[in-house]
Amino acid sequence: MNISVFDLFKIGIGPSSSHTLGPMVAAKKFLFNCIQQFPLTKISAVKTELFGSLALTGKGHGTDMAILMGLEGEEPTLINPEQIPNRLKRIRKNKTLNLLGEHKIAFDESKSLSFLYDDLLPHHSNGMRFTVFDSDGKKLREEDFYSVGGGFILNAEEIQKGPESGGEQVPFPFQTCEELFEHCTKTGMSIRELMWINEQTWRSESDIWARLLEIWGAMQECTKRGMTSTKKLLPGGLNVRRRAPGIFKELVENPESTPAEMMDWVSLFAMAVNEENAAGARIVTAPTNGAAGVIPAVMHYYHRFRKDFNEDKIVTFLLTAGAIGILYKEGASISAAEVGCQGEIGVACSMAAAGLAAVLDCNTRQIANAAEIGMEHNLGLTCDPVGGLVQIPCIERNTMGALKAINAARLAKRGDGQHIISLDKVISTMHKTGKDMMHIYKETSLGGLAVNVPEC
Repeated sequence: MNISVFDLFKIGIGPSSSHTLGPMVAAKKFLFNCIQQFPLTKISAVKTELFGSLALTGKGHGTDMAILMGLEGEEPTLINPEQIPNRLKRIRKNKTLNLLGEHKIAFDESKSLSFLYDDLLPHHSNGMRFTVFDSDGKKLREEDFYSVGGGFILNAEEIQKGPESGGEQVPFPFQTCEELFEHCTKTGMSIRELMWINEQTWRSESDIWARLLEIWGAMQECTKRGMTSTKKLLPGGLNVRRRAPGIFKELVENPESTPAEMMDWVSLFAMAVNEENAAGARIVTAPTNGAAGVIPAVMHYYHRFRKDFNEDKIVTFLLTAGAIGILYKEGASISAAEVGCQGEIGVACSMAAAGLAAVLDCNTRQIANAAEIGMEHNLGLTCDPVGGLVQIPCIERNTMGALKAINAARLAKRGDGQHIISLDKVISTMHKTGKDMMHIYKETSLGGLAVNVPEC
């Protein structure tokens, strides 16, 4: 195990971690692999082919944009979303691409970026193939990559190896909740404390603290932008209107001071984040973009409706949620193209429930119970985005995931941590359910709401 909490929580851009962030990273990595073999200036042409879910919903998820920006050397964490439209116009008008920002080549997108809707690469639905040629048309290098969810990418060799066992080993490795329990029992540590020590494998204590607060800060900024945006419609052609600004205005001007109002605020927080995601703005992948609103909404709930929210609680929430995310990454999947939306909203709900339970001072088994409840009631959730856009039903699904997470944590707190279905069993069940799910319900826009809702 060598997954960091910062692999699960990444500052990037919308609308999709698997279809936007992953391809951008893969495109840049491919060129870096090329220059290990030959000078960048030797490349005269580049060709990209997208397969499976990347092809079927790539246009709506911004995969074409991500590939072009990645080939020009951009990274999701650093790119300015506001500059992307003009850069795309320049590429398409001039028919040139500036590889890694250093080497200009001729580039005709219609011929050099292909969406192969009926083809699949062998190991995952989110496959892409990059090829570069010299001035004589000779192939210099070809490499396949897979975007496996949450912005994680693997090349063909890596994905065939299975779970990565190399690299630096953390002091307390775990792939199952039972192994996590064993570490906590033997050491007397909480999940947060164990994760804190594991994270020191890669960075200092001060850096861990600062980066976790940076993640929360980015979540807050994204939520605020979403609640106060003056833009009326989301891009993509469905003419979906932003609702978060109107709901925010109404809640501020006409407070009800009722228990139901709390639900409205939580829904608002989640909606604000995912409307920003749908607009391609800067967000935090948590653990994916399509489910990026769940965890911030639950954290904002605690911030708004509890008196004891402080930096230590932020760290506890994110480290605990991260531990649960690692269990899903190791034991199942966080890719909707592989297991449906249960791998995105379901996992985010489970993570958020665990994080909330931790800051509510639940014990380790209560935290696992909260995480189990969060996933159990998302089992079988399909990924069927209308028009291939991360809008319908994705935005509202985040509101439901956040509310479920709060309910799961509170149910677990009222219990003693004993539960018939373990977290490990529900993770295994989610994985098997995803394998059994028909291809049309796994981020292809070939089934479900995607074909039963007339396009606007």
